Amino acid sequence: MKYLYTNARRMGNKQKELETCVCLQGYDLIGITERWWDSSYDWSVEMEGYRLFRKDRQGRQGGGITLYINDQLECMELHLGMDEELTESLWVRIKGRAGAGDIIVRVCYRPPDQGD
Repeated sequence: MKYLYTNARRMGNKQKELETCVCLQGYDLIGITERWWDSSYDWSVEMEGYRLFRKDRQGRQGGGITLYINDQLECMELHLGMDEELTESLWVRIKGRAGAGDIIVRVCYRPPDQGD
């Protein structure tokens, strides 16, 4: 499985760069933190060939996490019942191939001003 993780720190002007990189490298998973999506960008749509999972900051500007998963992979978002307000995290289960177990993927971001 091939994956990419990036801390985008404002995603808007990097859309074409990421799409080109994804097209050339053929990633299965793409995790993005600090993407800062807002209504001025069309990043809320899925990239062709990928399923989009996202978690936006509630009541605060900036932040947000995203996970794109190749749409050839069977997957579902997990809600673990933990206090998800304490961390910015997103959990997804990817069904394993025959004879292999499932894979659980977590994308998380801990802001520098957050305590232990």
